[in-house]
Order: sequence, then structure tokens, then C-alpha cells
Amino acid sequence: MIDIANTKIDFLKSRIITFIFSSILVVLSFGAFFVSGLNFGIDFKGGTLIEIETENEIEISGLRDNLNFLSLGDVQVQEFGSKNNLLIRVEQQSGGDQIQQNVVEIVKTSLNSYLSSEVNFRRTEVVGPKVSGELIQSGAIAILAAVFAMLIYIWFRFEWQFSFGAVVALIHDVILTIGVFSITQLEFNLPIIAAILTIVGYSMNDTVVVYDRVRENLRKHRSKNIIDLLNLSINETLSRTIVTSVTTLLALLSLFIFGGEVIKGFTFAMIWGVVVGTYSSIFVAAPLLNYLDVKREWNTTSAVDSTR
Repeated sequence: MIDIANTKIDFLKSRIITFIFSSILVVLSFGAFFVSGLNFGIDFKGGTLIEIETENEIEISGLRDNLNFLSLGDVQVQEFGSKNNLLIRVEQQSGGDQIQQNVVEIVKTSLNSYLSSEVNFRRTEVVGPKVSGELIQSGAIAILAAVFAMLIYIWFRFEWQFSFGAVVALIHDVILTIGVFSITQLEFNLPIIAAILTIVGYSMNDTVVVYDRVRENLRKHRSKNIIDLLNLSINETLSRTIVTSVTTLLALLSLFIFGGEVIKGFTFAMIWGVVVGTYSSIFVAAPLLNYLDVKREWNTTSAVDSTR
């Protein structure tokens, strides 16, 4: 049995392989984004969303054909957890808000006449094109602002080398998260933006723990080879990293399996983010310091003591 509190794994031995692997994943993510794009939800694309529940199971193909006769453009129908729980999306209609409200009434009337069982309209959302465009812009600004804030924080707390390594790892995590949503075509909506911002915080926290130990060891082992010092720092914080990641993943997996369809996209993004955030802290952020000429002499009076 491996004693994770006293490991001596040579993580940096495979640094070239992990850099190449990460680069390939980043390129694939960019490729998927530019080829397939993101499957924007109603929040970003605009349109009408209606969630219904019936007593009996519903034949999706028949219902979809019935709604297509309404000539409302692109109409998507999908199961939402069970056969008798469906999510209906109708594309944005030309005209004002009143037109969108009319669409809701038209769809409701059509569903009531088509379905033999009683229909329970659990949720109705209408998002206009102006609002959806503003949400896309605000979401992008929020992610960029979070990354920039982390850049400044690490720069002041450590040195520019640490700041650069941490931000590269953060950008790596964000790109891979957007890439996996482009590949899987899972719905990308406002909760996913919230998940990405949470991932940024989680990944940064994990990276700071490793960097704190690196800084301590730079003071403690002034003559130690930088690669050996980085390996030592990663191994000394490995038990904390594994325990935090595993406990977080257990909670997220429970939410993903039992939490229902409404939060499935959010929890999937969080699970993916914890995995890539842990990976990047060990195999991206720390190894980058080997190439950034980290200072070996520290002003111990001005540096922050990580034990406080």
C-alpha cells in the first residue's frame, strides 16, 4: 500500500511528455471550439424554454413532429430525467417580447391538444436576443477578470515566475473545460460559467499550496537542484492534494448521479475542473518553474510565511 504522506515520485521526469500531452489537449480543444462551437443554452442563444411533466410516457418523435407543424423554426425536444419529463426549446422569434410570450401560449395550446394526459408546465423561460448577447459578453469578462485577478494576486504574493506559471495552468484548465463542452456538445449556459469561475478558484488554491511549499524549500535547501526541489515540494503536498480532490469528487459524483438533470451540466463541469485542476497543479504549474529562472535567494523578512 502506498503511503501518500511520504511519497518520492519523480514527477518532473515526465515533464516533457506531460507538456506535449497538455499541448495536444489544448489544440484539440481549440479545434473542437472552432469546428463545432458551443451548444449555447437559452441563456446565451435566446428563445423559449418549456419544461413539462405528464402522467404517461411521451413519444418524443411524435411530439416533435407536432410542434414542427407550428412553423416556429428550430424546435428541440429532449428527455429531462425520465420519459414523462421533457424539455422543449424553441428558437428566438423575430419581433418583441410579446411575440415570445405568444410562442409560449401557442406551444402550450398545442401540447394540451396533442397529449391525452394532463400536462404540468413546470418551468417556462423566455430570453431575448439583447439579454442573451449581454450574458455572453458578461460571462467572458467574468472569466478574464478572474484570471487577471489571480495573476496580480500571485505576482504580489510570490514573484512573476510563480504568477506566470499559475496563470498558464489556469488558462490551460479553462481552455480544456470549454473544449470538453465543445466535443460533448453538452448545453453551455450560465451555471457553466459559474462552474468555470469555481474551477479557477479551486485550481489556483491547489497551485498556491504547491508554490508555498516550493518557496519554503527554496529557503531551506539553497544548494538543492531545482528539479529535485520541485519534486520534493510536490511530494510533500501530494497527500493534501489527493485528499482534497478525492473528497470533492465524491461529493460532486453524488450530485451528478442523484442531483437530477437541472444541475448535471454544472456538476459535470466541476468534476472535469477538479480533475484538470489537480493535474495542472502537479504537471503544468510546478514544472514550469524549472524554466523560469526562479530566485534562489529570498528576502525572508518581506516574504509571507506560508505557515501563518
